[in-house]
Amino acid sequence: MKNLKELTKAERFDLQLESDFDEALEDEDFKKLIKSLNRPKKEMMKYTSRLKNTCQEIKNCRNCQGLFQCQNGLEGHIDTPKIEENRLYFTYYPCKYYQKMVLKDNESNRLKKVMLKDIDLKLNDKKQSKVIKWLDTFYDHFDLGKIQKGLYLHGNFGSGKTFLTSAFLHELEEKKNIHVEIIYITDLIRDLKDDFFEFADKMDWYCKVEVLMLDDLGAEKVTDWVRDEVLGPLLQYRMSQGKTTFFTSNLTIEELEEHFSLTKSSEDRVKARRLIERIKYLTVDMELVSESRREKRGIHE
Repeated sequence: MKNLKELTKAERFDLQLESDFDEALEDEDFKKLIKSLNRPKKEMMKYTSRLKNTCQEIKNCRNCQGLFQCQNGLEGHIDTPKIEENRLYFTYYPCKYYQKMVLKDNESNRLKKVMLKDIDLKLNDKKQSKVIKWLDTFYDHFDLGKIQKGLYLHGNFGSGKTFLTSAFLHELEEKKNIHVEIIYITDLIRDLKDDFFEFADKMDWYCKVEVLMLDDLGAEKVTDWVRDEVLGPLLQYRMSQGKTTFFTSNLTIEELEEHFSLTKSSEDRVKARRLIERIKYLTVDMELVSESRREKRGIHE
């Protein structure tokens, strides 16, 4: 048997691969993953690092409560090994929260066309009735020459917040020739992040559009950049220029402040409070909590 000095560089490399693989097998999750793949050890050894990463990302997902908490390399995905045609390869598999976001994106595209005629405006729900009356008054009295507050509409998942508000705003856009931008909050962030060179132009549009609605605020992954470089300046501009702004959220205004506090340090709390104060200045805070209308209308919110 050769001693270490007599081994070739390739043999020493293979020996190190095997040592790393055997060490990784001490982890129960790694061992289960290897067993499920049922591939030769010599093949698995080449992917020890990637397979360990898969195990870590699976662990990250176990207690995750949404994309805003995602710690994986590609947000909302797990680096997953697959066997196809007797060959091992890796693919990024979307988690349940990412899949939900895709459904939301598809719904957002459909909501671009929803109008008042598409929804049931029967006032048989007290809280829905209150919101509809507010929106109706806003629609009747909207005047670009005046500063008018928008709405911070919060409530339970599926209550119809987005559907209802979108219908009124699209009616406003079509009948009164008002520029309205309705965008899902994670789409806004992705849109601004995807092309750094167009960041300024895109921010300028979101800042200056006559009526802006940020849908599902609180669903985004909070970072310093999102809070301090995107939402802070955006809302500050719209506040200073009297631009009408709407928000929908599953969170109350108090819960939203906690959401934006990040590390909960005194500095983060101050920054979160500033953001919330801008939202309060821009909107009337209302609640819409009712039975889910998704099954009745086939909508996702």
